[in-house]
Amino acid sequence: MGKVFVFVNQKGGVGKTTSSINIGAYIAVAGKKVLLVDFDSQGNMSSGVGVSKEKPTIYELMAETATAEQAIKHTKVANLDVISASIDLAGAAMELVNQQDRNFFLKRVLDPIRDKYDYILVDCPPSLGMLTLNGLCAADEVLVPMQCEYFALEGITLLLQTIQQVQKGLNSSLKIGGIFFTMYDSRTRLAQDVVMQVKSYFKDVVFNTIIPRNIRLSEAPSHGEPICLYDPNCIGAKSYQKLAEEVINRG
Repeated sequence: MGKVFVFVNQKGGVGKTTSSINIGAYIAVAGKKVLLVDFDSQGNMSSGVGVSKEKPTIYELMAETATAEQAIKHTKVANLDVISASIDLAGAAMELVNQQDRNFFLKRVLDPIRDKYDYILVDCPPSLGMLTLNGLCAADEVLVPMQCEYFALEGITLLLQTIQQVQKGLNSSLKIGGIFFTMYDSRTRLAQDVVMQVKSYFKDVVFNTIIPRNIRLSEAPSHGEPICLYDPNCIGAKSYQKLAEEVINRG
């Protein structure tokens, strides 16, 4: 049965979508079957791998108006598939509020197709709302991208509290798969201090690989390609390849 990872950080702009795309792509390059699930109404994961946001999307699967087989789209990378998202997903949280099983809609969608993939990577919206709770309830492990700045330290405390609440009441098997740093600038003292503080507190939970600031990583989504296709020789590509290897080895 494939392992489900959910990428979560309530703060936007931390490289969450970039990370889910590129970690997934490099796991696929390593020969594993990977499904990316775009669970953010902005649909950036979908466009970032060059697939359309046309129906059926993850919203239609949650509404049971389409099957997973109809919604799964292939990407330019072998072994890498995606279920896209569209703006329709923005209204899903409101629709879920009064549903009795509102925290388990994504789990219900993913469980029947888990055996078809080695890894399922879910990109959640930058919030701790209903959609993110669905992601946490469907996942085996949480991966937390973290930007090297002061407010990131404050935000991770709230995120960990949310994860603990989910572990207690909704998904007792949920684990923190790891924390990793993005947009790292070694020239700044703040970035170095944040890395040191987080590593000293979380120890082995923190991945060794740090993703640096790299313009090629920022350019790749506009071309609808993971970095492994857009510029496999840049420092960003090499860093994500190493991080993907760490994810595989921890599994």
